[in-house]
Amino acid sequence: MARPAPRLALFDLDNTLLAGDSDHAWGEFLISRGIVDETEHRAKNDAFYEQYVRGELDIHGYVAFTLEPILSLAPAALNTLRQEFVTSEVAAIMLPKAIALVNSHRDAGDLCVIITATNEFITQPIAAAFGVEHLIATGLEQTGEGTEQRYTGAIKGTPCYQHGKITKLNAWLDARTAEAAGGDPLASLADSILYSDSFNDLPLLNAVTTAVAVDPDPRLEAEAVARGWEIRSLRGA
Repeated sequence: MARPAPRLALFDLDNTLLAGDSDHAWGEFLISRGIVDETEHRAKNDAFYEQYVRGELDIHGYVAFTLEPILSLAPAALNTLRQEFVTSEVAAIMLPKAIALVNSHRDAGDLCVIITATNEFITQPIAAAFGVEHLIATGLEQTGEGTEQRYTGAIKGTPCYQHGKITKLNAWLDARTAEAAGGDPLASLADSILYSDSFNDLPLLNAVTTAVAVDPDPRLEAEAVARGWEIRSLRGA
């Protein structure tokens, strides 16, 4: 008898599993290390974040801004800097209740996926810190081969933002189906749950079978109340 397909458990990252925004925190981290000018970089970083809050983010511009200060670094130096960021900044905003939530889904046999608009360079080690194997994030263009690879500052493929999250998720699910070529049933949107704080995720929240608003922004909270979606907090004791 075939095993049932696992449930698809999707988690937004920033301000959902984290008590803050990792993209914005990266900018503050670069300031703290003296890599960028404090006044100019903070002003631009804050302006991009306000765009995101309004649902009007120029994600191509933001990714270019985020990566520009470190494009000249060799991969080894870049990875060291990123790990320092995760250790010194991200670890402090990983919510204990979020860790427990992810663990509860993993223990239930669900397929856990972090799906985030933040780029893959920043989020890969954060997903690993949560013990989540599968990450769908905004991809980054690279040039060169092997140890000589460098980021260009451009996005590769569809940004994982707003409707792009559905596009990226469906492509990822299709690839898993193609690789499986039969066997046990695979997780799908037909049995899925998404946790998110942001109205930017309304397209994907409308596509899953269970939508959960986590410490939602005002517009998502209003939508959740109107739709009868669960609203919960992962913050506090």
